[in-house]
Amino acid sequence: MNAVEARIAIAPTAEPGTTGERANDPNLERLRSNIEEAVSRGGGAVVPLAEANGLVWLIPGRPDLLQQALDSHPGVAWVQFPWAGVEKFAASGVFRHPAVFTCAKRSFASQVSEHALMLILTCLRSVARQARAPHWLPVDPRSLHGRSVTILGGGGIAEELVRLLQPFNCHIRVIRRRPDKVEGADETLPPSALAATLPGTDVLVLALALTAETTHIVGAAELALLPAHAVIVNVARGAHIHTEALVEALDAGKISAVGLDVTDPEPLPEGHPLWGDSRALITSHCADSADYVMRMLCKRVEHNVRLLRDGLPLEGVVDPATGY
Repeated sequence: MNAVEARIAIAPTAEPGTTGERANDPNLERLRSNIEEAVSRGGGAVVPLAEANGLVWLIPGRPDLLQQALDSHPGVAWVQFPWAGVEKFAASGVFRHPAVFTCAKRSFASQVSEHALMLILTCLRSVARQARAPHWLPVDPRSLHGRSVTILGGGGIAEELVRLLQPFNCHIRVIRRRPDKVEGADETLPPSALAATLPGTDVLVLALALTAETTHIVGAAELALLPAHAVIVNVARGAHIHTEALVEALDAGKISAVGLDVTDPEPLPEGHPLWGDSRALITSHCADSADYVMRMLCKRVEHNVRLLRDGLPLEGVVDPATGY
């Protein structure tokens, strides 16, 4: 990219007091104010959309509105999303637009991997069952030390989780689309190795992007391949796991516990069987805090504005072919 003046619009305009649907969704008014400051620190200027060559898009779940904005303002050459996962926008076809799209992938890896480790330990030590029991309930704990951990996904969360797992002397396999080895992992394997890997897996962690290929990557067949003592942790997207198959596997004793920060559907309806299962711990999509999300997003915006001005490749670029 050639060096350019960074003229950045932010959509939508702030509505005082509004927030998203999740606990870690920052207040929109405060978020916009902080993004404006980040743009300024990066050497850019916040302008109306009609004058912009860059756009920070804060409207979730409405790719149609983004498409309209881009069609009406052909001068926008860069779009920044505040989320790591952009599957709804990928499915809409908006990435066929010639603009460069960047997301927040790798920005939130630190707190999300920390949450994944917490869920792993909670599942192995039956914490959810203990917490729900209104009486003394001695349960024999299981240690993470020396366990076989398989991580689906080789991005920032996986890399951070591999680092956090080092003191536990686990045997770590990472399954990812790219062949590059993940530092600290014992094995880096292609997606075709999943079926052969599952029977030897004690802990299965999902930390990958949601695409057509990874939707229901863990279904009845995969759950049947896991040993009965295995635990599953999902900090990616709920649709990676076939929920009905998961409930059936728990009921049949085919797996021992699940830790879910994400579900399908999301939010999980009241009365769903997973809410009442003492082997399931659900944390309602709150692996990272609002302040952390705000701070890391603004850091990404500031950095990309500076890169745009200097004509350098942007960080977190979405690959239109893969959708993440």
